[in-house]
Amino acid sequence: MRILLFLMCLALLFSGCSAPAAQTTVPTAVLPTQPPETAMTTLPTQTQAPDPAQLLLEQMSTEEKVGQLFLARCDSATALDDIRQYHLGGLVLFSQDFSQQTPDSFRQTLASYQSAAGTPLLIAVDEEGGDVTRISRYPAFRESPFPSPRTAYSQGGLDQALANEEAKCDLLASLRINVNLGPVCDMATDPQAFMYRRSLGQDVQETVSYVYETVSIMRLKGIGSVLKHFPGYGNNPDTHTGIAVDSRSLEELQLGDLIPFAFGIAAGCDAVLVSHTIVEAFDTEFPASLSPAVHQYLREEMGFSGVILTDDLVMQAITDAYGPEEAAILAVLAGNDLLCSTEYAIQYTAVYNAVLDGRIPMDALNAAVARVLKWKMDLGLL
Repeated sequence: MRILLFLMCLALLFSGCSAPAAQTTVPTAVLPTQPPETAMTTLPTQTQAPDPAQLLLEQMSTEEKVGQLFLARCDSATALDDIRQYHLGGLVLFSQDFSQQTPDSFRQTLASYQSAAGTPLLIAVDEEGGDVTRISRYPAFRESPFPSPRTAYSQGGLDQALANEEAKCDLLASLRINVNLGPVCDMATDPQAFMYRRSLGQDVQETVSYVYETVSIMRLKGIGSVLKHFPGYGNNPDTHTGIAVDSRSLEELQLGDLIPFAFGIAAGCDAVLVSHTIVEAFDTEFPASLSPAVHQYLREEMGFSGVILTDDLVMQAITDAYGPEEAAILAVLAGNDLLCSTEYAIQYTAVYNAVLDGRIPMDALNAAVARVLKWKMDLGLL
């Protein structure tokens, strides 16, 4: 990790930029130079309060634990039954979930989902702006759609881009949505690249500032943040329609794409979403989302201790090579804590059976669920 941070600092120095300014005034308590004569000489033994997430984990059945691994794309017609049957950890909502709704009716729908859940749900949405607007495209929720970060930056620089992120958080919070799948940390320079229109479109310095400040805003507003798409999408093609191979060296990634992720982690992001690109610097066989090497690097070299989740496992880059059941098992074995899943019904069964037959160790399942529950606790859901 020290080598990575050193290289990142070099990259920032050579690019003539600096890290986001840290808070310079920290309140400090004024301590007496000598204890008063009446002070106690022996301090009472303090008992550490039990961790609510750990206590909840210990009370869960294996079926409930497996369900917590799934951030599911549900059909609204079956959502209530599926939340109960599969003990889902959360839902990811798409534009059709908002198309026939008003803010009031939508809040009522979410309340029914949460009431059906044994453990409160993560409610996630992709509200990036521009091409990816699940909510703001509908006038019932906002007068006009949010522009992409790239467009917002062109209109008013970093201040405008960050003002939009704050407005997104306010909209989501008003609707009782607790996670936005962002910010986008990717840097794309080729106008034909899949992530070009969705990225900020600036250099490392501005991308770092955008990511760091966006995560800080989301923490302040109580909205869960998800850095994506680790370890950096770059100019690679769309993995929705097939496999993409990134042949850049580790040094290139460390001096570029990985830097915004490092600063997002430093800002206290909640989760990191891993792409389906085969990144040869880490693993020449498995896509990043299914690669133990990629997850090990994120944990050990970048020091990330929060939730790791996959991009949607229904994408062709995954289904063509592995099929949905094997992909879900490999995702857990690679080190993911949440599986973004459209085919959660068959994937739940596959993961559950893999736990029962020992292919997925119970310790690995418990560690993943503990991180999911801690995230829910941090968001005030538990």
